[in-house]
Amino acid sequence: MASKNKKDDFSARIAAQNRKARHNYFIEDIIECGMVLTGTEVKSLRNGRASIQESYAAEKNGELYLINANIPEYEGGNRFNHEPKRMRKLLVHRRELDKLLGMSTQKGYTLVPLHIHFNDRGIAKVAIGIGKGKQSHDKRDSIKDRDWKRDKARLMREKY
Repeated sequence: MASKNKKDDFSARIAAQNRKARHNYFIEDIIECGMVLTGTEVKSLRNGRASIQESYAAEKNGELYLINANIPEYEGGNRFNHEPKRMRKLLVHRRELDKLLGMSTQKGYTLVPLHIHFNDRGIAKVAIGIGKGKQSHDKRDSIKDRDWKRDKARLMREKY
């Protein structure tokens, strides 16, 4: 039996992605969390219309919440629809929560959602990254490195 490439399978199930997160932050660690969702939120996520560009994770009363994530209302949901920008509770183990909160209290660190995806069992998960903000010169350096790698690959392809 042929082995499956997990990266390809995983990228097909991404419901929402924060592309600017890796540009604006140095991501130190990534933790996968579950989310407490209603039925219409899951259906809307499966349509792929969610946005987590301006969202972040924060601690409130000893629990972790995803704040400012926009999951639009589901068209077929009539009166059972959800509020699009409500706070959503994240499900993490106590050790992981303590680790996240310990890192986020340090100077310059924040909890950034990287993407929302569906796992093998069809359950919605969010990848939370512990990020340290980049300065503008750091962003320029990363752009320069990325452009050089692309040019180098192009030159090597032409040469061989």
